[in-house]
Amino acid sequence: AVGAFNAGVIIWRGVTPFIVTLAMMAIASGAALTISGGKPIGGISGTYAWLGAGSIGPIPVPVIIMLAAFSLGGLVLRFTPYGRQVYAVGGNEEAARLSGIPVNQVKLITYMISNMSAALGAIIFSARVTVGDPWAGRGLELDAIASVVLGGTSLFGGVGSLWGTLLGALIMSMVNNLLNLLSVSPYTQGI
Repeated sequence: AVGAFNAGVIIWRGVTPFIVTLAMMAIASGAALTISGGKPIGGISGTYAWLGAGSIGPIPVPVIIMLAAFSLGGLVLRFTPYGRQVYAVGGNEEAARLSGIPVNQVKLITYMISNMSAALGAIIFSARVTVGDPWAGRGLELDAIASVVLGGTSLFGGVGSLWGTLLGALIMSMVNNLLNLLSVSPYTQGI
């Protein structure tokens, strides 16, 4: 629903996507703080907690979910008409429209998939830490953008791949882990 709302504001009101998604992030954060009273909600257990900390054999469940999501997304982007339309709209929206691509429909579906993916990530994250914390994840949006850019995706659209993004995320994780292993102060790591 949030993705559909964002897409609607972007498509039919003509508001810049960055502004809409930034505003929605602030609204969602404020809603989380209001609903929780600013306090973590603990006691996550059972199947929900298994999503974040369980394993199937030696492979952690979050890794399985991530690989499944990346595989499905990669296949859709590479081998379906919708995937080609996403790249076309990202590369040149007007040319895509003139080619007969239903640009607004592609944007709507893409924003909805993006928000479903964010929700899945939030579910796994909260299951992993076994707490619903309204302050969790603050600042991670910049790491996400850096991972995408490191993976070769253009911020101007039309270029990139999910597997490149995964590689960018792995690089960011390795750098963060290396800083921890080298005992670099958490306060200095931001520099």
